[in-house]
Amino acid sequence: MNPPGGHIDLQVNGYGGVDFNQDNLSSEDLRLACEAMRRDNVASLLTTIITDDVDVMCRRLHRLVQLREEDELASSMIAGVHIEGPFVNEAEGYRGAHPKDAIVPACVETMERLLDAAGGFTRVVTLAPERDPDMKVTRLLARRGITVSAGHCNPTLDQLDAAIDAGLSMFTHLGNACPMQMDRHDNIVQRVLARSKQLWVCFIADGVHIPFYALRNYLRIAGVDRCIVVSDAMAAAGLGPGRHTMGRWDVEVGEDLAVWAPCKTHLLGSAMSMAQAALNLKRELGLSDQNIAALTHGNPSRALQISTGDIINKSACPTVYRLGDPSHIRNA
Repeated sequence: MNPPGGHIDLQVNGYGGVDFNQDNLSSEDLRLACEAMRRDNVASLLTTIITDDVDVMCRRLHRLVQLREEDELASSMIAGVHIEGPFVNEAEGYRGAHPKDAIVPACVETMERLLDAAGGFTRVVTLAPERDPDMKVTRLLARRGITVSAGHCNPTLDQLDAAIDAGLSMFTHLGNACPMQMDRHDNIVQRVLARSKQLWVCFIADGVHIPFYALRNYLRIAGVDRCIVVSDAMAAAGLGPGRHTMGRWDVEVGEDLAVWAPCKTHLLGSAMSMAQAALNLKRELGLSDQNIAALTHGNPSRALQISTGDIINKSACPTVYRLGDPSHIRNA
C-alpha cells in the first residue's frame, strides 16, 4: 500500500517532536523531522506555517527556507511551503487552531510580505474566499503559479464560484475547520462537494477528523481522481500519545492520535503518519493499492507538479475511479 516513490504530504506542521512553527527551529531539528518522515515513507512534503502575527510568520518562513538550504536531506524532501492563514474566517468553529487575534482580512501587501519571506518557495496558500472579497490575493497567487486553497472558511456558493473563477483550485482538509452545528443542507461541505470537479479536495484520513463512513461518502461523490490525503501532522506525529506543542498551543495527544485543544472543543491537527493514513484507507475503506497510491502520491504530485525524482511517473498510479463508479469502496 506504500506508493512507488513514497508519500507526498502537502500539509505538515511538524513531525518527530519538531514543531515547524517554533521560533528557535534549528537545522538539526529540521533534519530530525525529515529523517522521521523518511522512515515513515514520506518522499516529499510541504512544511506548513500557520496563522500568527505577520512578522512572526515572516520570520518563521524565512528561517525554514534558510535551514532547508543548509541540509541535503531537507533540501531533497521539502518541496515547498504551505502558508495556512492568516486570511481565514475568524468565527468560532471555522478558525480552528488559528489564533483569533492574528487573523486578518486578505491583503495584497501582507501576502507579498509573506511570499518574500518564503523566498519564492511558497507552493500552497490556504485562505478563506470570503476574506478576499475582490479576489485580489487569489488572482495574485494564481498568476504566480501558487496553488490557492480554500480552508477555515465559510464562503457562499457564489463566493466559492468567484474564487474558482479567480484561480482557486484546492480545498484544505474538507470536513474540518467548521462548526459542529451547521445548516443541514447549505453548508461548506456540501458547497465544496458540489464543485469538486473543479477542485482538488484534501482530507485527513485518521478516522477522527472525519469518520471513515463519511470519508467513504466524500470519496464516492468527489471521485478518487480529484482527492488528496494529507496528514496535517504536528510535532507529535511519529511519537505517539503524550503532551506536545504546536505554535501557541500545548496539546494532549490521545491513543487515537487526535490532537485536541486544551478546552476539547476543536481539533488542532493530527499525530498520524502518512503510512498510518494509507493503512486506514486499506483496512477501513477497502481501497485498492492503486487508489491509495493516487490519494497519497499521484494526485498531490499532479496537483502541484511535485516530482520525487526518477521514480515518479505517470504510471505510478495507473488506475483511479471516476464519479459514479463507487465499486472500489467497500459498502458501509
